[in-house]
Amino acid sequence: MADDAPLSRIEKLALRFGELSNEDPRGKWLQTRFLRGVSYVWVRAGIANRMFVENLDKLMQLRPDTGVMLVSNHRSFFDQYCMLLACYMGPVPWSKRLYFPVRSNFFYDQPLGMFVNAAVAGGAMYPPIYRQAERRALNDDALDKMVDILRTKGNVLGMHPEGTRGKGDDPYTFLPAQPGVGKIALVAQPIVIPAFILGLGNNIVEDIRINFTKQARGEKAVITVFGDPIDYSDLLAEKPRPTLYKKTADRFMAAVKKLSEREKEIRAEIAAGKITEHDPRWLGNRGASKLYAREGKETPP
Repeated sequence: MADDAPLSRIEKLALRFGELSNEDPRGKWLQTRFLRGVSYVWVRAGIANRMFVENLDKLMQLRPDTGVMLVSNHRSFFDQYCMLLACYMGPVPWSKRLYFPVRSNFFYDQPLGMFVNAAVAGGAMYPPIYRQAERRALNDDALDKMVDILRTKGNVLGMHPEGTRGKGDDPYTFLPAQPGVGKIALVAQPIVIPAFILGLGNNIVEDIRINFTKQARGEKAVITVFGDPIDYSDLLAEKPRPTLYKKTADRFMAAVKKLSEREKEIRAEIAAGKITEHDPRWLGNRGASKLYAREGKETPP
C-alpha cells in the first residue's frame, strides 16, 4: 500500500502484531482465550464489586444475525474494557470476538503501548487510526477492516462517537459526535447498541483499591446502562454524504445521552438506599452470576 509517511520500525512491529492477533483465525482464537481466561479473571477480581449494570439481561436475549457496534461515551481509558466484564459475565452469547479501534499514538508507536495492548487486551485494540493526514491510506484501510468486522456475526466493535476522551468537569456534557462512526455504520449496517458508563478513573491502582472499600457500592460505583438497539433504518435510504454520516453519528450520541439520564437516576437511588447491595445488577454478587447464567440458558438458541 502506498503511503507518504513510512512507518517506523516499532509501528511496523505493532501493526504486524495487531494483524496476526486479529486477522489470523488462530491469532484471534488465542486472543479470545486470553481475554476470557486471563483478562476477565483479573478485571472481575479487581472491579466487579463496584460494577452495577442495567439491561444486561436484554443484551443476553438478542440474537443478531450480523456484527454488533457498541457505541458509548468515553471518560476513562478503561471504559469499554470493563464493559467486557459485563458481556463475558452474562454470558452475552453474541459477544464472541472483540475489537476496539484506537488512535495509533502510544499503542502503535511506542514499545510500552504495544506491551499494554498485548498484556491487557491480547491485541484487541485494533485497528489503529492515524492522526497524520499523510497516512490517510492507512485509515481508509482501517475503515474497510471495521466494515468487514461488523458484517461478520459474532464480532463486536467498540466505538466512541465522540472520537476522543472527554476531559471536562461535567461527565454528562459530551463532545461533538464524529462522522466516521456514522459512515462505518451506514456501510456495514450492523446492530448498533448504545451504552453509558461512569465511575472509573484513569488510575488503575486506585480504581482497584476502591473496589474493596465501602465506597464501592456508594459514591464510587461504576454504573453501566445498556440501551436497546438504535433504529437508523430511515437513514440507509438517503444518499451517502458527509452530512448524513454526521447525522447518523449524532443519533447514536443522542441515544448515549439518553442513557446518561437513567444513570443519574440509578446513582441517586443508590445514594438514597433504594438499591441495596444485594441487587443482582451488582456484578460482584454471587447471585448475579447464577442469575445471568440461568437466564442465558433459558433464552432460545
